[in-house]
Amino acid sequence: MIDPGYDTSTDVLHCDIGLDHDIFLRTLIRELSGTLQDVVGLDEAAGFISIVGRAVGEQIERDYLDGLQTDRLAPGQVTGVLLDLKRRIHGDFHVVAETKEMIVLENHICPFGRSVDGRPSLCMMTSNVFGHIAAQAYGYVRVELQETIAEGDARCCVRLHLAPDADDVGAGIEYFRRDVN
Repeated sequence: MIDPGYDTSTDVLHCDIGLDHDIFLRTLIRELSGTLQDVVGLDEAAGFISIVGRAVGEQIERDYLDGLQTDRLAPGQVTGVLLDLKRRIHGDFHVVAETKEMIVLENHICPFGRSVDGRPSLCMMTSNVFGHIAAQAYGYVRVELQETIAEGDARCCVRLHLAPDADDVGAGIEYFRRDVN
């Protein structure tokens, strides 16, 4: 039974516990990804998160297409879109190199914050969002996560290979243009 004399307005409402909407959602995502990794393993968890990442990538691409009033991003717009979307979600990506064959991006601040530590399956969000958006413009992209904060690196280094290369069949996930309705 609650003590009718207890005044929550002076104790609980002014308690400094470091909880807000953003922290709650990051904690929720961290625990969901951790549970997936623990129950089904890292590869399967990454697969589930990839499905979500593809849907998120499709939605983000639609938002940019609507905002830019176009039906398809031009290849020259892709890097700007990738940097802008990460800026909007509080990442810190910047271009390391950009050629007609490859885009290399680096990041020192993960949008998931410290919640990403030990949760490399969450990196599939970046891979799938970047992969979907770039493949829709270029027709093909292979996303290689060379370094990730989630795996303890000081930064994320993401390499987007913009065309298939028989001589370079390195790591990464391939994405292909598809019609999105």
